[in-house]
Amino acid sequence: MGLTEEIGAQPGIAERLLRELPADLAPLAAAARQSQIRYVLVAARGSSDHAAIYAQYALGALARLPVALATPSLFSRYASPPRLDGALVIAISQSGQSPDVVAVIEEARRQGALTAAMTNDPASPLAAAAQHALDLRAGEELSVAATKTYTAELLVIAMLAVALGEAGHIEQEALRRVPDAQSAALELADRAFELADAHAGLADCVVLGRGFNLATAFEWALKLKELAYVRAQAYSSADFQHGPVASLAPGGDVLAVVASGPLAADTAELVARMRKDRSARVLVLAQDPLPGADHLPFPDTLPEWLSPLVDIIPAQLFTAALARAKGLDVEQPRGLKKVTRTS
Repeated sequence: MGLTEEIGAQPGIAERLLRELPADLAPLAAAARQSQIRYVLVAARGSSDHAAIYAQYALGALARLPVALATPSLFSRYASPPRLDGALVIAISQSGQSPDVVAVIEEARRQGALTAAMTNDPASPLAAAAQHALDLRAGEELSVAATKTYTAELLVIAMLAVALGEAGHIEQEALRRVPDAQSAALELADRAFELADAHAGLADCVVLGRGFNLATAFEWALKLKELAYVRAQAYSSADFQHGPVASLAPGGDVLAVVASGPLAADTAELVARMRKDRSARVLVLAQDPLPGADHLPFPDTLPEWLSPLVDIIPAQLFTAALARAKGLDVEQPRGLKKVTRTS
């Protein structure tokens, strides 16, 4: 199975998770309530780090839990781990192999914290180290660039947020609609291919997102770096205005994620200003087009908190097509391998 097939597998994986994962989530949710956890600490690397950004929003909004990102080297190299009283410590890793991420879970258990691992390998060192192992159920991911395991991580986080919060029928029904929305996103492949051909000269860009879709901006930028060798820098559209905007040269490329919600108008206004003030070339990932911008559509049919599980799919398709338009091999990105072990 190659990259294109793995991108196409995402709706089926979502269906499997929605059907099978609740049995694994229930003991973790019960333990979290019994432990009266006060916050969540997430350890991750690479694409999983962007899933951790999503967790900050999903667990914060639905479960009302503050979420911090771990600094693994404090655990693995400096031997100065922070105190983890009252924490639920979650490690996210598609391979479950990275020693520094495993070290966070091992130290958390030593301190008596509640621990969970989200991994695509239930036999991995990470799964063995955690009290609760949540299998991503994505099947072996052969391509170097993570696609199906990334959205599987997002869905596991979303389901955990619902389990830990006081969600009702509306949230559960929205989760059940994820596979259909992902299938609808895959049907937009032709537009992604057309835009990739039009942007085949893309070498540098900024990628903007905010709120739940800050994760999408960072993951899209990473895919552009990995597959198409684009020097892509992701920013919160709010943070971008606090200094980095000065780095955008006249005529520079801006990619923006705009999902329906309270932040949509702000992001749309910013990219319009970049077009006017910097003559920026804008590509917007959104349900509806914006004036003067190239439009990469996604089916914005879910609540905003679930939109990152859908809008990243056209971004994946666009990036894979962009790499091919540049004559690059998406299955063998230079200098990369599937499992990276940092300590």
